[in-house]
Amino acid sequence: MDKMASLAKRRGFIYQSSEIYGGLNSCYDYGPLGIEMKKNIKEMWWRAMVYERPDIEGIDSSILMHPRIWEASGHVEGFTDPMVDCRACKNRFRADQLDNSDQCPVCGSKEMTEPRNFNLMFKTFMGPVEDSAHIVFLRPETAQGIYVNFHHVRESARKKVPFGIAQIGKAFRNEITPGNFTFRTREFEQMEMQFFVKPGDDDQWFEYWKNERLKWYQRLGIDAGKLSFHEHGPDELAHYAKKAVDIQYEFPFGTQEIEGIHNRTDYDLGRHQEYSGKDLRYFDDFNQEKYIPYIIETSIGCDRTLLTVLIDAYEEEAERTVLHLAPSIAPIKAAVFPLVKRDEMPEIAMKICDSLRGEYRVFYDESGSIGRRYRRQDEAGTPFCITVDTQTLDDKTITVRYRDSMEQERITIDRIRSFLADKLRM
Repeated sequence: MDKMASLAKRRGFIYQSSEIYGGLNSCYDYGPLGIEMKKNIKEMWWRAMVYERPDIEGIDSSILMHPRIWEASGHVEGFTDPMVDCRACKNRFRADQLDNSDQCPVCGSKEMTEPRNFNLMFKTFMGPVEDSAHIVFLRPETAQGIYVNFHHVRESARKKVPFGIAQIGKAFRNEITPGNFTFRTREFEQMEMQFFVKPGDDDQWFEYWKNERLKWYQRLGIDAGKLSFHEHGPDELAHYAKKAVDIQYEFPFGTQEIEGIHNRTDYDLGRHQEYSGKDLRYFDDFNQEKYIPYIIETSIGCDRTLLTVLIDAYEEEAERTVLHLAPSIAPIKAAVFPLVKRDEMPEIAMKICDSLRGEYRVFYDESGSIGRRYRRQDEAGTPFCITVDTQTLDDKTITVRYRDSMEQERITIDRIRSFLADKLRM
């Protein structure tokens, strides 16, 4: 993890937030490569959820919402973690992560406070007066914005159950013990899809989405051998869930959740109907009946997914460090080099770069030896390096070097665009 964090900073994927002021714990900034890769992951998820399906629509709901929403959802009353403090070293921990031990995992002291509940929502005020009547929350999840827009989307998009609503957006949780780089942060971006189904059909849709979501990680290029399902037992289920499964990945610090799939029953729409006084039932005109739909939820963190992909792609070989990123999500699609800085090679290389810009993120580099330039791009996960050399001057061909195998082939300059289009297809 330390090596991964070092590479992420060095190559411009992820920086510690506010580092020149000493940093802000578990808050991170995405650099030039990080924001490109994050955008690619979100686009790949959106494509799979919305563009490739006729039964899912997208929305973008507000971060600030009516505070009654969080009362209806149960977050005001129940969105808490048990917290303990070490009186000796002053570190703070989630009580449920201490393995039933009364000993501090940092300093070994047994002087621990009694567990107390800690609400995970960030609270602020809307308007000029800071009192209880003006409290609002930074949303801890994006799902509630989907539920309260259920009828709006259904009517405007003319959808019939079963159908889904997808959303990508920021969420905020005042975590007690965040850590492991960007695995658990206080500000993060969620990619959630809520699929509304008829009661009685929920079990088959739950199994369907389990399999669909696992396939998506394989499209990301993640090692299938490190992915697994973890089904929640009765003592693990959230209060709203009939059934829940985590898709887990084998991280260096242990096997952990990267996505949750939940059968939320009719809990959410039922609660919002109760608290808002609005009828949120769906009318099935074919069967002439009204019901509150059940919800199958798929919830994934973009930041955690990016970390998973980086870790899965990272490899230290004898003479290089390389990120074996799937070309579709690699931040830089191709790097273009002149072999040497003479004989019009830089000019030809720049023309190739200019012809690709606007469609692909490309990088031009003429400094250092060709081997050193290759190594820099290997660390950035760039799948293809294009080199202009002396033969280019004779026959207008260039060398394409593959990142993973380091094999090379020659193609004509006029084939570069079609070559990349074929290799970078999502």
